[in-house]
Amino acid sequence: MGHGSSRSSDNGDGSNSGSRSSRMSGFRQRLRRISRRAHTKSTTRFKLVSADDFAGIALLTLISAEMKFKDKWLTCVSLGEQTFRTEISDHTDKPVWNAEKKVLLESNGPHVARISVYETNILSENNLVGYCEINVLEFLAKDSDSDLEVVDLLDPSSPDIIVGKLSFSCFIEDPEETEKDFARRVLSIVDYNQDGKLSFSEFSDLIDAFGNQVAIDKKEELFNEADRNGDGIVSMDELAVLLALHQEKVQLISCCPVCGEILEASDRLSSIIHMTLCFDEGSGNQVMTGGFLTDKQAASYGWIFKFSEWAHFSSYKIGLHSGSNASHIVVFDRSTKRLVEEIIDGKIILSMRAIYQSNLGLNLMGKGAKELLHEISEKQGKRMNSPASLEDIPKFIEFFKDQINLSEVKYPLDNFKTFNEFFIRELKPGVRPIACVECDDVAVCAADSRLMAFKSVEESIRFWIKGQKFSIQGLLGNEVSSSAFIDGTLVIFRLAPQDYHRFHFPVSGTIERFVDIPGCLYTVNPIAVNSKYCNVFTENKRVISIISTKDFGKVAFVAIGATMVGSITFTKEEGNYVHKGDEFGYFSFGGSTVICVFEKDTIELDEDLLQNSSRSLETLVRVGMRLGVSTKKQGEI
Repeated sequence: MGHGSSRSSDNGDGSNSGSRSSRMSGFRQRLRRISRRAHTKSTTRFKLVSADDFAGIALLTLISAEMKFKDKWLTCVSLGEQTFRTEISDHTDKPVWNAEKKVLLESNGPHVARISVYETNILSENNLVGYCEINVLEFLAKDSDSDLEVVDLLDPSSPDIIVGKLSFSCFIEDPEETEKDFARRVLSIVDYNQDGKLSFSEFSDLIDAFGNQVAIDKKEELFNEADRNGDGIVSMDELAVLLALHQEKVQLISCCPVCGEILEASDRLSSIIHMTLCFDEGSGNQVMTGGFLTDKQAASYGWIFKFSEWAHFSSYKIGLHSGSNASHIVVFDRSTKRLVEEIIDGKIILSMRAIYQSNLGLNLMGKGAKELLHEISEKQGKRMNSPASLEDIPKFIEFFKDQINLSEVKYPLDNFKTFNEFFIRELKPGVRPIACVECDDVAVCAADSRLMAFKSVEESIRFWIKGQKFSIQGLLGNEVSSSAFIDGTLVIFRLAPQDYHRFHFPVSGTIERFVDIPGCLYTVNPIAVNSKYCNVFTENKRVISIISTKDFGKVAFVAIGATMVGSITFTKEEGNYVHKGDEFGYFSFGGSTVICVFEKDTIELDEDLLQNSSRSLETLVRVGMRLGVSTKKQGEI
């Protein structure tokens, strides 16, 4: 029912089949153009879908899998900021789900769907066994006679190992038929005798469901307008024409008849898309459950998880509240354009909340807190530099099994003699391409990290940094003249333990000087950064370097130490001329942060980074991704 327009049956003479084949062939060509164009555009998040950005509505069906052992299985699909999950299969090594979901495709939106397969466990967390990633737009653009595809499921710890196979299908509704399909769905709401047509009384009930008082007062006039052939009934085609005409001129539908949500009066296409996705999928297959942010949340969704949410041990939200109070940190992956969960031990989360989210917690640590953190970091640093620490590497990799890509590491694991050698691992040449490498007026990301970007310090305080005393002067210290950076642009690169821990230059220029500022070693986790009881960035140990550039003026590069960070090591010296993307240094064991401060009005940051930051949502970036462009360049354009 929901996808009849994309799988129209032949009428016997082949004309319908030929017409649809020709139309879909042309549509596949359009999808290929969109897919190529999407690779060259920066990420932008739209609340509403414009006609130019609308690529279609795809129906994705997870059919079955072949696994290497028997268990009860569930599967999650993540696309953009949405995640869906199937029901749990029977105990078998060949699970069958036949579960489907309709998803909106935008030409400049998320295209890569991650499908994750979990083995279930009632008493403990479900275990991720295998995954695959599918570029839906590219898949749909292929010339193929079959919608069915079989793909390998990869081991999250070692992506070169195959752990099973997944069968799925995916096809797209013909955009030209979407409005007719929508009209058919709308008509079915009040088509009580199921003859595919509406009498006046049925039409009247439909207008009531649309919730528009102006339309309700003009039912008879609208019915006569729709009944173009004057036969006293409104057909599906006549209803489609009426809806199209009135949504263009005066909105006929004010609220979704399915979920009741108020619809934007200014955007007909978004209203139709909303209602099309809101209606029952209706193919006879199981419809996947939605409403999740990440696959980890979806896979955890059982009675234990619901109880933990009720008891406030666990909650999933986007933004500042999540960083400060919830036990899950959700970030936006810029590469795949989907939400992912940062993996962190639950006991550590609880201890950080106890310390940093209350004045009492910090007071209990007392005046000896700084000395204690230094002592802990020094001891841990010595251990991580000892041969005994080698045994920690496999456990570390297993804990972060789907967030560390060993195939990118320059040297094999047996090359490392201590944990810290692995922690500061180098990557293979070319795995972090530098955006616009020949253009020094384009700045790039300085680290594999979670990024927050703000046009001014005031914005950073409003959306992210909650310490009561944060300022540019406090960040840069007394030895650096901060006057040039007042009201400047601020970019925060937060590194988590699982990240590649070497940092790189965001711009090309000359290193003028280094300034060491002693301090404590608070954690740089959002739980501490979002605390109003301490000032992480202005109290922690840090090293400021000033880079003089042709296109951005002076740039302050601040490397900040944190809990468990034994040292900050630089691989360049004062007076060196450097190119953007060159390695600048590395952090030893622990997570840490780099902050770049640009002079006022010297850089135009990429819009997607600003939009996410305004939602208090960190963006997961990699070294060399585009950060922004010099305002001098913008002026020339």
